[in-house]
This record gives sequence, C-alpha cells and structure tokens, in this order.
Amino acid sequence: MKGSAQLQWQGHALELLPERAIWDPAQRLLLLADLHLGKAESFQAHGIPLPSDGDLGNLNRLLSLAERLKPAQVLVLGDLIHSRSGLTTELREKLSALPELLGCRLRLIGGNHDRGSWIAGLSAEPSLAAGVWWLSHEPECAPEPGCLNLCGHLHPVTILGRGHDRLRLPCFALDHQRRRLLLPAFGDLTGGHPVGADLERWLIAEGQVLPLGAS
Repeated sequence: MKGSAQLQWQGHALELLPERAIWDPAQRLLLLADLHLGKAESFQAHGIPLPSDGDLGNLNRLLSLAERLKPAQVLVLGDLIHSRSGLTTELREKLSALPELLGCRLRLIGGNHDRGSWIAGLSAEPSLAAGVWWLSHEPECAPEPGCLNLCGHLHPVTILGRGHDRLRLPCFALDHQRRRLLLPAFGDLTGGHPVGADLERWLIAEGQVLPLGAS
C-alpha cells in the first residue's frame, strides 16, 4: 500500500498508514484514534477563537480511506469528540450521517473525552478483542499472551534533531515488552507526547511511514 509500512505480529499483518490510521486487511478493519472532533468549538465556548473548519479535513481524510479500502468496520479507539461543549447540532448531524457515508459499521471504544456525551446510534463500548488485537483507548495489558494492545490516548510523537533544526513528527510506537502499539492522533488539532527511543517507531512524514526502530 502506497506510503504505508507493514507490522507483523504472531503471523498477522497490519498496515500502518500515513493518514495516521491502521488497516487490518484480514479482518477488513480500519482503526484510528483521537479525532477530537469539535475541539475548535470547545475552545470557542471558553472564549478562545479558533477556526471552525478543522473537522472537515479529518472527516474527509477518513472518508477517503474508507472509499479506498472498503472496510467492513471502522473502529475509533476513543476520543471521537473533544468535549460535550463542542458537540454542536451540526457535528451531531455529521456523525449521524457518517456510517452511511463510510459504507460500513462505525464503532467507538469510549475514551476519556467521550464520557458524558450521547451520540445517536453510536454507543461507546468498552475495550474489546478483535482477533489477536486487544483494542482500547488508554494503554492496557492485553488479556492473552499472544495479543497485542492497540491503543490511542497518548498521541505519540518523535523528536528528531536539536534546536532550530528540531522536528516533531507523529509516529506509531511499538512497546515489545508490554505488547502494546500506540497509534498517533488522527485529528489535526491535537498535541503530542514524545515517546522513548527504546520503543520501535515508525515516523509519519511527507505522506510516508518511515521505520526508525529502537535504540
């Protein structure tokens, strides 16, 4: 797949996509985390002026992926929205239309930012298993020895260089010891937390997923 990188786990393959999502071709499952839709509106409610068109790019990127991959399911690993104050009538309408536009079932594992919000037709679910993947929002211990925990929440980034030449890039990060793969935030209006060089990393830059490895 163009620009992607492949990860093998227990004989199962995952495609790490430059759009900051994961594709499981065997199950036709598209995974992403931390869209934080409505974040601009949440800030506006607190008097911080941010443009309200940030969600459009995120949703269009998701729809383009679904059009290309034809998934059986799209599963969001938490923090679909940023807060209740950003869950406007317009955003509710977009979310209501999303499964039909995607052409498949849309599921949500509840994240900390989703708590207390009600979205018609989209109930937040607890962590769950999908084959050898243990899917959660916050990092968890996979319940079976052969499972790999796929999770969001931490918004992993890698910092390269120093001073004015420093780059801060989103990444996928694999913790072999804890059997855990951290997904980068799918949403554009999100910060990031640097991950240690002891994790195996794949950087996302210029439409490519680039393996960095671990030190």
